[in-house]
Amino acid sequence: MTQRRGNVRCSHKGHLAFPSLSRSWEPRGSRTMAALRLLAWAFSRRVSAHRPQPTLPHHLIRHYPTTRCGKVKFYTDPVKAVEGIKDGASVMLGGFGLCGIPENLIGALKTKGVKDLKIISSNVGVDDFGLGILLASKQVRRVVCSYLGENKLCEQLYLAGKLELEMTPQGTLAERIRAGGTGVPAFYTPTGYGTQVQEGGVPIRYSPEGHLITLSQPREVREFEGQHHLLERAIRADFALIKGWKADRSGNVIFRGSARNFNVPMCKAADISVVEVEEIVDVGTFAPEDIHIPNIYVKRVIKGPRFEKRIERLTTRDSPPAPGSKDQDPKRTRIIKRAALEFKDGMYANLGIGIPVLASNYISPKMTVYLHSENGILGLGPFPLKKEVDPDIINAGKQTVTVIPGGCFFASDDSFAMIRGGHIQLTMLGAMQVSKYGDLANWMVPGKKVKGMGGAMDLVSSKKTKVVVTMEHCTKTKQPKILEKCTMPLTGKSCVDLIITEKAVFEVDRSKGLKLVELWEGSSLDEVKATTGCSFKVCPNLKPMQQIKSDA
Repeated sequence: MTQRRGNVRCSHKGHLAFPSLSRSWEPRGSRTMAALRLLAWAFSRRVSAHRPQPTLPHHLIRHYPTTRCGKVKFYTDPVKAVEGIKDGASVMLGGFGLCGIPENLIGALKTKGVKDLKIISSNVGVDDFGLGILLASKQVRRVVCSYLGENKLCEQLYLAGKLELEMTPQGTLAERIRAGGTGVPAFYTPTGYGTQVQEGGVPIRYSPEGHLITLSQPREVREFEGQHHLLERAIRADFALIKGWKADRSGNVIFRGSARNFNVPMCKAADISVVEVEEIVDVGTFAPEDIHIPNIYVKRVIKGPRFEKRIERLTTRDSPPAPGSKDQDPKRTRIIKRAALEFKDGMYANLGIGIPVLASNYISPKMTVYLHSENGILGLGPFPLKKEVDPDIINAGKQTVTVIPGGCFFASDDSFAMIRGGHIQLTMLGAMQVSKYGDLANWMVPGKKVKGMGGAMDLVSSKKTKVVVTMEHCTKTKQPKILEKCTMPLTGKSCVDLIITEKAVFEVDRSKGLKLVELWEGSSLDEVKATTGCSFKVCPNLKPMQQIKSDA
């Protein structure tokens, strides 16, 4: 494509890249003057896309853009790269689970021994890797995150009063970080309305004796177009430690696979962003449209000396089930085969950990369902073969996965824009409790079990998304999980549309309550009534519980 300016034809495909020449700009240095002379020569020859174009001498291609930017510094020592992080600093750590974490820079923080850090991170890693290293060395005072996962150490420190923990819905966390990077001080979101996030009272700090010392504050609420929204404040940090794939010598950064996740918004929301990469390449290696993080957001770059790239949940389709696996449990299989009937051709769907993910194994080959993952994937494929395992491609459950042709990767803030914006037609997730009117609880048992909200609060926040809960009918102690009112902290209020258990299927009317629409042939109506903690109506056309056929 060319544009004609006066008598000069200018091509956008050329190799020339000069700063804009304003009247206030004064050329300095021999290289700058040489570049200007070359520009004048090119215009005098009427450069076009149809004739060979002049290229800059190698030393200008390599050094001129770096001189222009002048702010990105390159390091070889990780400890020096985190220079300036002092006791009490706020630090963002990119990554999701163990995927895309700045492991060398985390190690440098441990070496420096700085203490009382406030860490902002999507997850908290595992006990002996990622953020878990800093928790074990008692360098962290406060963590702002969305999910603890399997980090027992973090849970123990929190419940023992040795760590402040501010848990935030994952999409809200991503948007708070994004807002911090864009200069927006606060925003309204539907996520968390009717829960403790809105009402306040989520434990942030316990005393060593187990008493609550610090609780979260209530949020301001406003109504927009008939739906309630909470006011959430932006987050910025002193430093952001980021893991990229490659950087050029001008400081532009690209990511690989699902390792983009929280790295992208965090890199934009800190006073000083430090990016560790696997490779540093020459300027011009990346096509301009392929750059994920422009160098304006980057202050420091280091090529990591080594990368373990540990996989949290190695999952392959050619490995036998793990000992004690529930995958072959007939009750779970029954729920899975019923849940699979909810998929429709062309649908965009998000599946939670456990039973929902397993339901994807029964999607008919005659239909296309685009599976979405909160950490930044659209078009999830099956679990990989052992030879296909890639630590940079994981799902929201931290399992290794593949991506179907036509699938794509994006950052966490974009991922939750799809969710809150109602672009996902179906979300399927597990639950600890569901109420008669569709309230959902699945993230915390106060004082005992702390999982974190993860992305669930966001997933149930859009009125355009059908919410299906898959769960066993009763707890291990035979207590009902479908109740008149949830007794655990809510994930969402009046948000569930359908409940699938091994005994029955219920439709949820958010004003009238439950209706039993399908009954498993091995169960009786009396049994379902006895094991359900609330009243419900029975559909006049009650059907046997449906199961997808293997050859559907």
